[in-house]
Amino acid sequence: MGRFLWLSGQTLGKNEQPPQDGRVTWRIRVSDGTPGPDGVLPPLAFPERRDPPGGGLDAYRAARKDGTRAFTLWADPHRAQVFAHVVTKSAVKSGPATYEVLGGAGEPLALITREPALKGGRVRTRWTVQQAGAPPAVGLKGRAFWWFMWWLISPVQLAIAVASILGGGDIARTPRRTKWRADNRVVLDFQSGSGSAFELEVLADWWDDRVLAALVALLGSHDGWLGSQWDTASQS
Repeated sequence: MGRFLWLSGQTLGKNEQPPQDGRVTWRIRVSDGTPGPDGVLPPLAFPERRDPPGGGLDAYRAARKDGTRAFTLWADPHRAQVFAHVVTKSAVKSGPATYEVLGGAGEPLALITREPALKGGRVRTRWTVQQAGAPPAVGLKGRAFWWFMWWLISPVQLAIAVASILGGGDIARTPRRTKWRADNRVVLDFQSGSGSAFELEVLADWWDDRVLAALVALLGSHDGWLGSQWDTASQS
């Protein structure tokens, strides 16, 4: 059994309001660790969008259309200590994007490259994680069989999409499960968890937690046109 990491937002009750103390509400949780006084495992990191200099959410949304992403992963919700940074090294609209993961002091930890589907002869989106001192891990989004099935029913999905706009119906999500392999071994598995969230299962012990948290944040920001990307929310 491996470790699991997943992205979660703040859960508010019916009459609750977002926190007024300015803390980061998104968190990356992990399945191991030492429970706190309340018996709950503390989050591994708290991701926060980093807006362009002099700009806000609208400027960030405009930049991300070209594949740009910029996050700070905090070690605590009140931004006292940096866990890691994610910056865009290069990005091309509708093309590949490479993101660099940096430690709290700015030291390079990994490069994560996303190559979109239906480009350059690729049928599926390809994610490559190159952690310093480790072999490259390559993952393809979705199993080929389920992609075939999804495209087979795509005319029906179009009709359901129109129906959902008019007031009812649910659209089937595109295939999302991704397995990363390094040296012919599965080292990461992004799959449906016990709840509604997808979880990243860690199947090798050489991964840096900062790289894993950065990957989870990036996957959540590329959730597809049917998903809800955490980094475009008004409070992230």
